[in-house]
Amino acid sequence: MFKNYLKVALRNLWKNKSFSTLNILGLGLGMACSLLIILWVSDEQSVDSFHTNGSRLFSVYERQYFDGKIVAFHSTPGVLPDELKRVIPEIEYASGFDPKELNTFQIDNKIIKENGAYAGADFFKMFSYRLLQGTDQSALNSPLSIAVSRKMADDFFGSSGNAIGKTIHIQNKKDFTITAIFENLPENTSDKFDYVLNWKTYLDENPSMKEWGNYDPRTFIMLRAGTNPELLEKKISHFLYNYTGHSSSFRVELGIERFGDMYLHSNFVNGKIEGGRIEYVRLFSIIAIFILLIACINFMNLTTARSAKRSKEIGVRKVVGAIRIVLMRQFIGEAILITLIAMNVAILLVVLILPFFNQLTDKHIALPFNQFSFWTSLVALTILTGFISGSYPVLFLSSFNPIRILKGRVKFSAGATWFRKGLVIFQFVLSIVLIIATIVVSRQINYIQSKNLGYDRENLVYIPIEGDLIGKYNYLKEEASKLPGIISISRTSETPTHMSVNTFDFEWDGKTPNSSTNFRVASVGFDFVNTMKLKLSQGRDFSKDFASDSSSYILNETAAEKVGFKDPIGKPFSLWGKKGKIIGVLEDFHFASLHETIQPLVLRMGEKDDFDNVLVRVGAGKTKVALAGLESLCKQLNPKFTFTYTFSDQEFQKLYQSDLIVGELSNYFAILAVFICCLGLLGLAMFSAEQRTKEIGIRKVLGASVGSLFGLLSQEFLTLIFVALLIATPLAWIAMNKWLDDFAYRINIQWWIFFIAGLLASAIALVTVSFQAIKAAIANPVKSLRSE
Repeated sequence: MFKNYLKVALRNLWKNKSFSTLNILGLGLGMACSLLIILWVSDEQSVDSFHTNGSRLFSVYERQYFDGKIVAFHSTPGVLPDELKRVIPEIEYASGFDPKELNTFQIDNKIIKENGAYAGADFFKMFSYRLLQGTDQSALNSPLSIAVSRKMADDFFGSSGNAIGKTIHIQNKKDFTITAIFENLPENTSDKFDYVLNWKTYLDENPSMKEWGNYDPRTFIMLRAGTNPELLEKKISHFLYNYTGHSSSFRVELGIERFGDMYLHSNFVNGKIEGGRIEYVRLFSIIAIFILLIACINFMNLTTARSAKRSKEIGVRKVVGAIRIVLMRQFIGEAILITLIAMNVAILLVVLILPFFNQLTDKHIALPFNQFSFWTSLVALTILTGFISGSYPVLFLSSFNPIRILKGRVKFSAGATWFRKGLVIFQFVLSIVLIIATIVVSRQINYIQSKNLGYDRENLVYIPIEGDLIGKYNYLKEEASKLPGIISISRTSETPTHMSVNTFDFEWDGKTPNSSTNFRVASVGFDFVNTMKLKLSQGRDFSKDFASDSSSYILNETAAEKVGFKDPIGKPFSLWGKKGKIIGVLEDFHFASLHETIQPLVLRMGEKDDFDNVLVRVGAGKTKVALAGLESLCKQLNPKFTFTYTFSDQEFQKLYQSDLIVGELSNYFAILAVFICCLGLLGLAMFSAEQRTKEIGIRKVLGASVGSLFGLLSQEFLTLIFVALLIATPLAWIAMNKWLDDFAYRINIQWWIFFIAGLLASAIALVTVSFQAIKAAIANPVKSLRSE
């Protein structure tokens, strides 16, 4: 019996090659898209999931109450980890953590820049980063300890075995002893580093982080076995009261988040963890389901559109004794067979597309052919898709009345016709929502790219101050200013796209006692305002002409508003106990992502700081000659360090990497969804044309033109698109407003976006049905009226 069913199925596939190709292509594309999204979602969910003690690893975050607001973030005081471990017995291990971009390492004449991090002595006891040499007890047990990756050990010493115990020179300042070698980090880790330095080194290099009122690094803890995380969170909630104080207008509380959840759940709303990359995971999971449903609906429409061709076969089978359940088994088997072929097409498409997909999403995803669970998932997806796509055609075809079928041409009920039209409407609702989403995402990304940030990010270059440049900055600035293409030079402790150091430790005349306001703070050099092309609303920039500027401050407008001075220039102001005066007020500019509102910012004089970046403004079109001159000068002044630089606009792009990826993926998924919908629309057009063959023939005999017949056949499809647009518009508006709410600065959704989406969907529908409609309109009416 099975052999007979297989023969019939293959014969029908071969007999109707065009129909079979459309069916397999539609299902294959839908399944390929779903597979890609499933692989991406699986990769996202696997990030940081490999740690053995994952259920006991937590990140500590601060929840700050001030100015009637609740703000939360994972930044904490640098001294918090050790104090938590000392005071709270339920905490077995604790470690601070702060990533460090590009330090320069030297052994003899070999100089290499590496990305790394600072961490506490417990770090390797907590996390499952496999040690090849050394132990978790000794890895970071002294201030001059350093743990390096296998890659870094190989780069400097040829092998990990040769590296242990050796000395390595960092930033041309200190020698550190390699006490451990760890395996190269897996791709599914959120933190990337090739070396780890001891936490005491971090505190020594950043003395402000020893103060309880300042916060920037992260704090990780590992609970003792059996500890209830919820009870611990309640216990440490008021931990900082003894160190920072608290009042009715200001207090800081602690919370914890499971370390493995941080990657996907990184956002805070009103002090509570809410949203993050998990929103994209949910979004694309829904898109995967929708596109697969669209492909299944195509199968239903294409199969039922061709049902008249098999009506006599079904009638004969019923007459000779085939019961309905037998026919249902046959047709569901055919559906699964087509789905199986489509799955092979899908796997082939995924193999071809995956390199481009990885490049687009910055992933290293591979098809896990060696995993049993992967094959199980494929089989389950094939069977599920086969049953869903074949469900309606099976019920529909097996319900044919054999007597009516054998008497003449099969007729379909109005209910069955409306059901198929409903399926097409459903398809286009999803497609129009995707089209609208694509337009909105594209406009928001363009808005971000073109928005006036308050400074000019074009032709702005950062050069790290390191090695001999620390003591030669003034000479570097003087000589670089003479180079062709250089307009102005300054320095900054924080890059303009990421000013993240926060503190409450400010004082000013008239400040309400026991109140605190959170400020961002950065140190800058002379000519900062000019180099950044910022605008002063009051006062002036730091100047060499005023010796008192070493303790002066410049505030942005938001900070000035918080302070409350009507005329702030010359008013006393202090940071970290250092008293000075306000000399200028800057017009607000964006120094973080547009996902955030502009925060209060205080700039202090940092001309003599020994850690920051040279900020260089180059002339338009003169970047190449300017960089060549800077490289030559830096090599002359700092020969032991390779010349490195970063463009401000590139750093700006990194702030929106996830949004850019979502925009790109939305474009491709929308195009794919519309294309698959077109296959379904083609199926309905074929079905409609077959059902109205004699009507078209009669109209032609009575003198109807090809144009009028084309309009007649196209009208019903345009009506379906219009209905789909009416349904899709409110759904898309709600969904995209929710997405845009994540941006502090956003576009408004204009009415014309929905009009364009409807117009585009209508045009695509007309193009799709035109071939079938014109074919039916120009057909010979004699053949269509001939009795069968």
